[in-house]
Amino acid sequence: MRTRVLAAVIAVTAALSVSAQSQAAEPLQGLVPVPVSVQSKSGVTHTLTAASKIYTAPAARDVGTFLAGVLRPSTGYALPVSDTTTTPSDGISLLLSGAPAAVGQQGYQLDVAANAIVLRATTPEGLFAGVQTLRQLLPAKVESTTVQAGPWTVPGALIVDHPRFSHRGAMLDVARHFHPVSTVKRYIDQLALYKINYFHLHLTDDQGWRIVVDSWPRLATYGGSTQVGGGPGGYYTKAQYSEIVQYAASRKITVIPEVDLPGHTNAALASYAELNCDGQAPPLRTDIEVGYSSLCVNKEITYQFVDDVIREIAALTPGPYFHIGGDEAHSTSDADYQAFMDRALPIVKKYGKTALGWHEFAKTTTDTATMPQYWGTSTSNAVVQAAAARGHKVIMSPANKAYLDMKYNSSTPLGLSWAGLIEVQTAYEWNPGAHLSGVPESAVHGVEAPLWSETLVTAQDIEFMAFPRLAAIAELAWSPWSTHNWDQFKTRLGSHGPRWTTMGINFYRSTQVPWETGGPGPGPCTQPAWERDKVYNGGNVVSHNGKKWTAQWWTRGEEPGTTGQWGVWRDGGVC
Repeated sequence: MRTRVLAAVIAVTAALSVSAQSQAAEPLQGLVPVPVSVQSKSGVTHTLTAASKIYTAPAARDVGTFLAGVLRPSTGYALPVSDTTTTPSDGISLLLSGAPAAVGQQGYQLDVAANAIVLRATTPEGLFAGVQTLRQLLPAKVESTTVQAGPWTVPGALIVDHPRFSHRGAMLDVARHFHPVSTVKRYIDQLALYKINYFHLHLTDDQGWRIVVDSWPRLATYGGSTQVGGGPGGYYTKAQYSEIVQYAASRKITVIPEVDLPGHTNAALASYAELNCDGQAPPLRTDIEVGYSSLCVNKEITYQFVDDVIREIAALTPGPYFHIGGDEAHSTSDADYQAFMDRALPIVKKYGKTALGWHEFAKTTTDTATMPQYWGTSTSNAVVQAAAARGHKVIMSPANKAYLDMKYNSSTPLGLSWAGLIEVQTAYEWNPGAHLSGVPESAVHGVEAPLWSETLVTAQDIEFMAFPRLAAIAELAWSPWSTHNWDQFKTRLGSHGPRWTTMGINFYRSTQVPWETGGPGPGPCTQPAWERDKVYNGGNVVSHNGKKWTAQWWTRGEEPGTTGQWGVWRDGGVC
């Protein structure tokens, strides 16, 4: 009898051990973007403890400090950071030596052993990318801002990883609706999670001018005084803009400022009458129409204005790029558009920057250092194809795939739909290196996910439209095309739900994605199941996907969980 009991105890213990190892290995199956190579180490784990330390190459101390800043609040551990010129046999080491050549300038090697975690790269940027992978290998609650219970276990693995494209961008429009520095910083933190390394800041448009230009002060004080819908607007002082630039740099993200020219300029035209051909300042605009405004191409003061604006903003921007817009200049004739770009593009170069612009501008220049950003909805474009043939590199942002402000479906409470509805699978299922006819992968510099803010007022609005699609675009930009697989991606993406929940990210819970909850499974639902064809009135309660939902008003056919926090269904939590 005693032998049988002992055997049973051994069997249960073994099963629990296998289960623990299985659970520890799960994070390796959930990485986004998926790495180039992942080799699991069977039976090996590394657990952080109160005695754990972080060691860094001296030139990468800031990356170690960043990692400690992520881990300390949730673990409660001290995690001291110190320099090293060797390979320590304990703790977490961030080293700028010994990485395989394949990782290049932006990749990394992550080696998780029982005694130590060793992250190697050739640059601090590569180490920072590896830190994001390490975060995903820890439990989701590691992202908490308060102390949580461990264990803090990382599965044993050897990961070698590097990006498909060196330029992986995201854009935020702060012109249509102004967003304060705190919101921008929060978004930068979220971009860093998924190895985004360029942040395109759309600073000016018809509805608002969002940065101080000392030589033209009314641009900010008057041109920045409203926004879409007539709100108070706002603008960044030069110190605040520099704060954003420096914060992004601390996350290894380079800021690309955009001043949209010669169209999308009503805020500037309203601020200074002399910029208008008729000398009359138009009223400020708070609608979302496009294509009606243009600088006066034939006035010399226009180019003094352009020179002053680019000079002052470029001086605050250490990155190599300056985005000059150039899109939807419908009120500018082709001849005037050409004349304007002939003057404006050399000004960008004069102040030490490389000009980026929406793809229309590429027809005006043979300077192959300039870079068009494709935002069209078709898979062929003669202007971009000709530019690529001349030797221009292209940034891919097709609006019907990569625009994060497009609605997910017809019931999405935010966003627009002019480029189509973009569910998560649509955002994922395209190949940046083969999307545009005549633009081979060798001509693609990178990928960017723009987020326009006509309907986005708060940080929660930004998050609802960006997540989960930002992660899809990030994977397209980082991971090799050979790894592309929707069925695998949606499962990996679903594992990020608990992490985003812990971080307070207001993400859209797409029904295309099998979201993990990160907690105990739902109990049996006693409420009647939601039915697509049934009419519901305000106060009706239903169950759907293991949760309770309360209708706010009359509805039929709108699926609970797809309409956002302002939609018809209020989330009542798990059953």
